[in-house]
Amino acid sequence: MSELTFDSAVIGAGVMGANVALWLARGGMRTTLIDRGEICREASGVNAGTLTLHMTRAALIPYAMKGRALWLSSQAWLGADVGARSASGFSLAFTEAEEEMLVKRAEARSAMGAPIRIVTPAEARAIEPGINPTIRAAAFCALDGHVTAYLTGRGYRAALLQAGVALHEGHGVEGIGVSDAGYVIRRCGAAPIHARRIVLAGGVWLETMLAWLGQHVSVRCLINQLIVTERMRPVMRSVVGIANGLLSLKQFENGTVLIGGGWQGKGDPIRGGIEPIPDNLIGNIQLARHAIPALGETRVLRIWLGLESETEDAMPMVGPLPGLTEAYVIGCVHSGYTSAPYIGRLLAERILGREPEQPLFDPARLMKPRQEQA
Repeated sequence: MSELTFDSAVIGAGVMGANVALWLARGGMRTTLIDRGEICREASGVNAGTLTLHMTRAALIPYAMKGRALWLSSQAWLGADVGARSASGFSLAFTEAEEEMLVKRAEARSAMGAPIRIVTPAEARAIEPGINPTIRAAAFCALDGHVTAYLTGRGYRAALLQAGVALHEGHGVEGIGVSDAGYVIRRCGAAPIHARRIVLAGGVWLETMLAWLGQHVSVRCLINQLIVTERMRPVMRSVVGIANGLLSLKQFENGTVLIGGGWQGKGDPIRGGIEPIPDNLIGNIQLARHAIPALGETRVLRIWLGLESETEDAMPMVGPLPGLTEAYVIGCVHSGYTSAPYIGRLLAERILGREPEQPLFDPARLMKPRQEQA
C-alpha cells in the first residue's frame, strides 16, 4: 500500500473530524486526517468551548450529555487535560415573554433527560449571588461546564499520532474524484491522496465539499462574535445564559470572563470572520452586564469571530451520503462542541460496521435536486 493510500480519509480537522479519525484508527483502519490548516485551529479553535444543555436543541440532549461526560474524562480516553471543567448552568428570564420561553425550553429539554428545573430568583441567587436580582425566574442545570478550546488541538494531535493517524496539514483540498478503488483527494500544491472511504467534516465549508461529490445541501454560516475581558475578582461560578439564547457567560480560573451568545459579525466561509459589528458588540456587553452587574468592573481585552454551521432544519447531518459507496458526512451540530466526542465516535462505529447506540442524522433529508440549484 502506498504511503498516500488509506482505508479512510477524513477531510476537516476540527473536533468532529479529529474524533472520527481517532476512533477509526483505534478501530484498526489506516486513517489520514486532512486540513488546509492545523488541527482544531479553524472554527473549532476560536469557539467559546461551552458545554451546555441549556443551549442544546432538545433532540440533541442525549448526545450532549454523553459528549459532556467524555470531555470531562478526556484524560482517560484522549490522554490529555483539555481544560474541561464541570459547572452549574443558568438560563435567565427578565420579562414575562422570556419566562414563558424559559419554561417551554426547560420542559422540552427535561423530557429528553436533561436535569433542568425552574428556580425562583431567591434560589438562583443563593447558588450564584452575582445574578441580577431583577430576574423573574431562572432555569438551573447542574450539568454544564466548559472546555478550553485552544488546548484541544494539542491533545488531539498527540492522541492521533499515537493511534497511527497520518496527519496532512497545510494543504487545502480542491476536489474529490471517484475511482475503482474508492476516492482520489486532490490537494492544492501536494500529491493526491487515495482512500477507500471518505468522511467530510468541514463545518461551514460542507456545502462546497459536498458539491465536489454532486451532493447539494444548503449550509448557513454564522459569524459569532466573542469577547474576553481582563482578569477580575471571582464574580460567577456558573455558566450563565438568557432565555432568548443571546448570551453565554463563563469565568475561567484565571479571572477572565468569556462573553458570547451568537451576536453576529461580518464574514463568510471563503474569507472567514472579517470584522465585528460595533452595535452587536455593545448589545452583547450590555446584556452581559445586565445579567451579572459586577462585570461593570472590568474591561474588554479582546474580540474575535468564530464560525458556526447550520442546516436548513437546524439539525445535524451525520451519516452516509446517498448514492455513494463509503462516503460520509458529519457536521452542523447545534452546540456541537458539547456533543463532538460522542457524535464523532457514533459515526466511526457506523463506518466500522457496528451499530451505533444512538441514531445518526441522515443527510439524505437535506439533499436538493439539481434543478433547485439553478
